Amino acid sequence: METRKIGPVLATFVVANNMIGSGFFLLPASLATSGGVTVFSWVIGTLLALMLGGAFARLARDYPDLQSADDYVRPSLGRDASFLATSLYWASSWIGNNAIAVAAFGYLVTLLPLDGGNPTVQLAGQIALIWLMFLVNLLGPKPVAKFQSLCVVLGLAPVAMVLLFGWGHFDGAIYDASWNVSGESDAAVVFGSLGAIFWAFVGLETGAMVAGVVRDPDRDVPIATLGGVLIAGVVYVVSSVLVMGIIPADELAASSAPFVLVAAEIFGPWAAIAIAAAAALKATGTLGGWMLVTGETGARAAQHGYLPRVFGRFNSRGAAAWGLLIIASAMSLIAFLTLSPNVSEQFGLIIGVVVNLVVLAYAAAGLSLVVGTRTRRPTNSDRVLGIGALVACALLLASTSATMLLGAAVAMVVALVLFRLFGRRAPAVA
Repeated sequence: METRKIGPVLATFVVANNMIGSGFFLLPASLATSGGVTVFSWVIGTLLALMLGGAFARLARDYPDLQSADDYVRPSLGRDASFLATSLYWASSWIGNNAIAVAAFGYLVTLLPLDGGNPTVQLAGQIALIWLMFLVNLLGPKPVAKFQSLCVVLGLAPVAMVLLFGWGHFDGAIYDASWNVSGESDAAVVFGSLGAIFWAFVGLETGAMVAGVVRDPDRDVPIATLGGVLIAGVVYVVSSVLVMGIIPADELAASSAPFVLVAAEIFGPWAAIAIAAAAALKATGTLGGWMLVTGETGARAAQHGYLPRVFGRFNSRGAAAWGLLIIASAMSLIAFLTLSPNVSEQFGLIIGVVVNLVVLAYAAAGLSLVVGTRTRRPTNSDRVLGIGALVACALLLASTSATMLLGAAVAMVVALVLFRLFGRRAPAVA
């Protein structure tokens, strides 16, 4: 029914909320090892996200029932390319959930009588959060959505207070001293930080997924996608400048909860507790929501023949229970393998892997627009948007290390070989 459809404003905030998560809360600590010059990385990252958002908005117009990469990649590029796009996005989702768990526990530990600098405590806390969100997801999509909505409201409100009232404590001298602490040139730092920064924009593609619930998809999906990216970009730029102008870079880099330091400086120790609780709650809600997304995308991939059938089995509450069990186990292993003495180092390592995988999946969207299908030939605007998305992906991949790129390439080759050997040739599409 039309009355159940949402308008462009609400859809815009849905997209923005899908992006504003762990990156917002922990990236200031990761970027503090480079300095305030990374504000230019945020601006460039926002522009690249807008280029990719434009491509997804156009795909949503052509595929109004779009639910997964397979819907638009297979018609244009074939089954092998569709498998890679679908599987890389799925893998990036559950690996990235570890970064969210790192951020959530980084804030939560400041509220508990625990040694946050102890790697064993970090590992135990992250794994506990992973399995707690696994249990929540077993209740089904509706309880997860309600839990996430509660976390959004309670989680972002106190942080918004910091962004509004923190400017009275901004110190230009601190910001100048932290401008570039990397020892590299400003240009090298700005370009080299793009990959890490783009983690904060992962989720921009969800604007295309709301096509079925907005009143006018042709108008509302582009507004929601581009508007959501712009809102997130402004929040990121403002918070980055504010945080680095209040707390020195070396203190930020060593912190597992940078906004706690800022809140204590602005309002006093009591505010630090409120911000820590809010940030931990928001990040935990984001973790629960992205675990739901991972379970759902894994189920669709299984239905299309890209993953074993076990990932497509649902329990009586509509949760992809067996797939989530495998995902939670794999996330626990990743938490162990990536454990670092410094929380921001662990966070940076995980998001470096994830950004490479998800950007490769995004590249398939751009290429799909450029190539088109036999029945839907690409228009000039399709090609422009597709090429823009490919350029954005190329810049993001070029900004990452050769080791990360090699790892992503090896993962793609191994996955494709396994798919060729064991993939189901006649998938049962739900």
